[in-house]
Formats: sequence, C-alpha cells, structure tokens
Amino acid sequence: MLLIATTAALVVGGIAWLTGRQGLADACWAGGTVSAVVPAVVWVVGTLRKGRVGVDLIAVLALAGTLIVGEYLAGALIAVMLATGRTLEAAAGRRASRDLRPLLEHAPRSARRRRGGEITSVDLDEVGAGEVLVVGPGEVVPVDGTVTAGTAVLDESVLTGESAQVERRTGEPVRSGVVNAGGVFEVTAAATARDSTYARIVRLAQEAGAGKAPAVRLAERYAAWFLPLTLGLAGVAWGVSGEPVRAVAVLVVATPCPLLLAVPVAVVSGMSRAARRGVVVRDGGALECLGRARTLVIDKTGTLTAGRPRVLEVAAAPGACSPTDVLRLAASVDQVSVHVLAEAITREARDRGLALSLPGEVVEEPGRGVTGTVDGRRIAVGKTDVPSAELPRWARTVDNRALLDGAAVAWVTVDGTLGGAVLLHDPLRRDAPHTVRRLRTAGLTRLLLLTGDRPEPARQVGTVLGLDDVRAGQLPADKVRAVRDECGRAVTMMVGDGVNDAPALAAADIGVAMGARGATSASEAADIVLSTDRVARLADAMDIAVRARRIAVQSAAGGMVLSLVAMAAALLGLLPPAAGALLQEAIDVAAILNALRVVLPAPGTGGPPLEPAAERLIHRFAAEHEDLRGVLDAIREAASLLSADPGPRALAAVHHVDRLLTERLLPHEHAEEHQLYPALNARLGGPDATETMSRAHAEIERLAHRIATHLALADAAGDLLPEQLDDLRASLYGLHTVLRLHFSQEEESYFSLSS
Repeated sequence: MLLIATTAALVVGGIAWLTGRQGLADACWAGGTVSAVVPAVVWVVGTLRKGRVGVDLIAVLALAGTLIVGEYLAGALIAVMLATGRTLEAAAGRRASRDLRPLLEHAPRSARRRRGGEITSVDLDEVGAGEVLVVGPGEVVPVDGTVTAGTAVLDESVLTGESAQVERRTGEPVRSGVVNAGGVFEVTAAATARDSTYARIVRLAQEAGAGKAPAVRLAERYAAWFLPLTLGLAGVAWGVSGEPVRAVAVLVVATPCPLLLAVPVAVVSGMSRAARRGVVVRDGGALECLGRARTLVIDKTGTLTAGRPRVLEVAAAPGACSPTDVLRLAASVDQVSVHVLAEAITREARDRGLALSLPGEVVEEPGRGVTGTVDGRRIAVGKTDVPSAELPRWARTVDNRALLDGAAVAWVTVDGTLGGAVLLHDPLRRDAPHTVRRLRTAGLTRLLLLTGDRPEPARQVGTVLGLDDVRAGQLPADKVRAVRDECGRAVTMMVGDGVNDAPALAAADIGVAMGARGATSASEAADIVLSTDRVARLADAMDIAVRARRIAVQSAAGGMVLSLVAMAAALLGLLPPAAGALLQEAIDVAAILNALRVVLPAPGTGGPPLEPAAERLIHRFAAEHEDLRGVLDAIREAASLLSADPGPRALAAVHHVDRLLTERLLPHEHAEEHQLYPALNARLGGPDATETMSRAHAEIERLAHRIATHLALADAAGDLLPEQLDDLRASLYGLHTVLRLHFSQEEESYFSLSS
C-alpha cells in the first residue's frame, strides 16, 4: 500500500508539473513524502528498541529534511525507493512461519479410561498418574506409562523418526505420541498429559524457536559505519556553508538505496533461483545465513537412508528350498499384512517377478508375525520361538550377519521347521555419498549424524559416508542440546523430516526440512524446505546463497562508493537535492541491474544437461539392478553350500549361478559397457570418467569365466574335485563382493545423475 501511495503521488505530481501546476505538484510530492515518513519512523523506533541501527534512519532524516527545506520532488523520490525496498523484503518474508499447528493436531485430546469393568472416554486433562487407559488399534498413546495388559506394537516414528515398528511387552514403558500399530493393550499412566513426552516436544519446539537470536542482516552491517559517516558529512556541509539545503542534499544522495534496494533484490533473486532448484527459502535472513553455514547436523532416516525397510538378503536352510522359494513363500503370506516389514518382503518378491500364491487360514499376531497356508504348506513369517543357543548353524550365521549389518530378521518357518530367513534394513539412498561430497564442496566442514535408531546401523551409515560424528538413540531433547552445542561453535544447519526433528530444526541457525515427504510440522519449524527429495540440492542452494551475498556486496559497495562521490559534490554545493535524488535513482538502477545477475546461472557451473536417451538408459539399468539382486543371493548361497556340503547340491547351485551369469548378469554388464557408458560420456567429461567401472566389468567377466571353467572340470570328473573347492569358493565370494561394490558405485556415480 505504501508503494502504491508513494508511486501515485510521484506520478500525479509529475503530471501536474508538466502541465505547469507547480503548487499541485509540490502538494502531491509532499503528500507522498509524508506518507513515507510516518511508517519509516515506526520502523526506525522498532529497530532502535532492539538495540540495532538500521539503514532506514538516513532515509527518515532525508525525508524530514526535504520537507523542511521544501525539496518535495527529492522527498517523493526517496519515499518511492524506501517503499520499494520494504515491499521486496515483505514479499520475501511472507513465507516465514513457525506454525506448530501440525504438532498440536497430532496430540490426542481424550483418552479411554478403565475403572473396574467400565471404560469411559475422558478429556486428557482428567487423566492422572496411576490410572489405567485402553489404547485401541490406530490410536495415539495419550500419556507416558507402562504396558499392563496385552502386547503393544507401536509406530514410534513420530518420536524417533524410525519406520520400523517396535514391540513393548507387559511391564515395559511406552511414550505419549506413538501410534498403536497392533491390537488393543492397556497402559497405566506414569504422568499427566502435560508432563508426558509429546507435550515436552511441543514445548521444546516453541522454546527453541523463541530463543533463536535474530540474524544481523547484511544491510545493517553496512549501515553501522555508513550512518555516522553520512551524518558527519551533512553536519560539515551545513556548518561550512551555513545553508541547511546543502545538508539535505548530502542526506538525499546519501540515502542508502543500494542497501534498501540492491541487497533485497539480490537476496530475493537468490531465493527465486534456489526455489527453481527445489529449495524453498522462507526469508532473506535464512539465505544470507545459509551462505555462512559450516556445520551440518542431519537425521538418518529419510534423509541419508531410504526411510523404509528393504530386503537385504534371503537365506535358505541347507537341504530345504532355495532363497527364491523362501522369499516367494514369505511374500505369499505377508501380502495380506500391513506390517512395514511385510510390505517390504512383498514388494521385493514382486520386484523380482515372483508369482505369489493366495494364502489361506491367515492369522496375524501383533508383535509375532503372520501365519498362513500356502500351496498346502503351513508358513509362518516373523519371530521364532527357538532360543538363540538352539538355532541351527545356518540360522546362527544369519543372526550374526544381521547383527553385523544392523538388519532385522524375519524368520520363515515351513510346516513347523525353520526353512529360511529374510534380512531387512533401511538402505542408504543412492545419492547419499554424492550428497555428502557435494555438501563438503559447498563449504561445510563438519557433518554430524543424529538419529533415534540403534548404534549399529547408525555407525555403518557414518562409516560409509565419512561423517565426522555419529550419535544414536537420540530423543528430541537430546537433538536440541546437540544442535545448540554446535551453534555455539559455528553457523549450523539441521536437516530433518519427522515430527521428532521439529524442536531441533527450530533451535538450529538454519532449519532444513525434507518437505517432499517429511512431516508437516518439520516443514513448519524450518527456515528452508526441500520441495524435492534430494538433499544434494541443499549444496546448490548454498552456492546460490554465497553468490547472492557476493553480488549483493558488490552492488551495495559499488552504489555506496558512487553515493560518497555524490555526497562530496553536494557538500561543495555542486549538487542540489532534486538533482541529487535523480542521480541517486541512476545509481540505484545500476546497482539493481547488477543485483539481478543472481537470477542467472553462475558462469562455468554445471556440465551439459543429461540427454533424454541417457536418462532412459539410467532408468532401465537401475531397474535391472533391482532384478539382479536375486543373482547376488544365489552366488552367496552357492558359496555357502561349498563350505557346508560340497556335494551334488553345491554343484547344482553353482550350475544355477553359471546360468544366471550367462543369461542375465553378463548381458547386463555388456549392455552397460556399450550403451550406458558412451551415453554418459558427454555429461561426465569423457570416457576417462567410466574407466574404473569398465575395469570392474572386465573383472566380473574374468570371475564368471573362472567359475565356468571350474564347472567344466567338475562335469568332466563327475563331481567337484577337492582341489577345486578353495578356488571356486574364493571366486564366488570374490564375484559377490565385486558385484555389490560395482552396483553401489554405479548407483552412486551414474544413476544419481537422473532426476
């Protein structure tokens, strides 16, 4: 409204002046000046109350001076410039919001209380410690307490950020805010709603956001020295000449329009460019701060990892069915379950193209698993009742592997006997290693992982990605403390995607939320929201922020140098106020045009775009990698059989591997070498970039040929010879290792190029 009013006053006054009505022109210009003085005084007073001196003070003095000496045109021009700068900043700041409404909406309002045989619904405020509450399927646990009846199967992702469900038995504690993913259970309240975990999270987010110190804006830092210099020169001009109009002329040309306009233009342009990269920055202060960030605190689940379980490996008991059969039977039963691990098993089987059977007589026991009849056999998937010490050797091997890999195990029982196991984990995102390297290149010197997950998988992620510190088992309060500690050492960013991350996001210098699939409350508590599901875009935004800041400094400094020259001319009486205002406008235009360079791509950044044909090839070979994961399982299974039972079964398993290599794996690697890699050469800068991967292809082919040679020797002898076992086993394990590493490298380096 101020911009409209001042612009209208300037234009109408200009028309009146052109028609020879000087009095009306002066009245319009004076009116525009007065309309700007009042809000400008309010802004200055508000800034002074915060203990800061803003650039608006010079504008107020200049506006007042033009009114006093009757230089109304100069006043109207300054009013328009002041209103334009404020409008730009207001447009950038309208997105700023720390609304905690999603956090509050998740909190339950009532609870079902049991007294004797009667169950009644009561307001949450009426629940006291020691009272028994009934929690039904899908309901939110209302208060902290202890399970007293039934088994609680809980989705604790709202607190820990981890997607895997957990089981709490009788006597174990539960926290408010978690969701009942199983059957009905009872909990005895250990605290009131106000003193429970979820209420504390809301308070943490509110307190953390309120306690953040306001950032010192770039324009204010320049104003700190420019303001006293201007006032000194204006005083000298008045004192030497004895004419107040000279002091006003100095103030007019000193009005820091490069600060009022060029800096906001550069910042808003940077925000616009970042938004085009999928990074929504809420206000200019966050963008300025982003360019100075040196520490990143990041959550694990959903940011560095996929955020949902995925099958790591399938194992089969010796002498029973194959790993493929184990997966098919498990998925056939699990397809009727809504458990997060069951969904992962079913998804894996369908991705491998397995034909699932319709199960019958299905029984699902929360916290234990699913049982059903598949093709005439009774199949159970989930936990096993066999004690660890009594597990067969192959099962103990699976248990050990799960411990080392930080994986969960779904045991598969066939007609009452352990027949296999499915190992599941939350895998690293394909682009995670590239993301970490990109963030370090952008200027981050310390990367800290905070997660509510167990130490084993957290440490694995930290080791693979080369993070500087890893802390597991972190609750929201722990994350807030860690973030505040880091903020005390350097400008710190926090990246998270869950409700449990909202307090830490609010406490950080810069909170970054994964808005593409994260919790709404995390987005609301953040300064920056990633609208795309790629953390690497944050590094792009950091580059944009650094460039926006550099160009803003160039524009402001260049404009202020020109203003100083004009101030000297005004001091000497060579530049009257109106002419000074017009000259200042010319300086502003030059500063703004320079600031608008932020919208353009930085010269020399980025390689040529990925061709559509190359993009299609990436998607094709990425899908084939998913299909070939069963080949890796078969290779490892054959190697294990050579150790456990080097007889006909092992020979048959190696023959099966040879067929998979000949019919599926080697054609895939050959197609990559001759189709995908040449298509990527332009994007990667030439064939040298794929040379290492080509060498891996040669090693894979060499090992495959070595295995085929062993089979030819065994077939000629009628069985595997003792002298073959060690080398054949080494070849299989070597091929398995090379393939896992090769697949990971391709997914990280090449497949992540696809958007």
